Amino acid sequence: AFHEIRRYHKSTELLIHKLPFQRLIREIVQNFKSNLRFQFSAISALQESVESFHVSLLEDINLYAIHTKRVTIQSKDIQLARRLRGKYN
Repeated sequence: AFHEIRRYHKSTELLIHKLPFQRLIREIVQNFKSNLRFQFSAISALQESVESFHVSLLEDINLYAIHTKRVTIQSKDIQLARRLRGKYN
């Protein structure tokens, strides 16, 4: 799993398909303000940022599992990663 996370971390290709991600962003934004328009580059920048954050988070979570001599991540690893990264990171 660690090698797979590393491969995704080094990769420049997107992991989430563009259209579902775009729909999700539009759905979230509709809760705050309707009739907003997005440039394609804005959606792409958001997607790259979100994917980079999540790959990095999963890398940390996997390291916590390895540190406790496990190969499977657990919810407590996710909670620890979120706590150590801070509330909004």
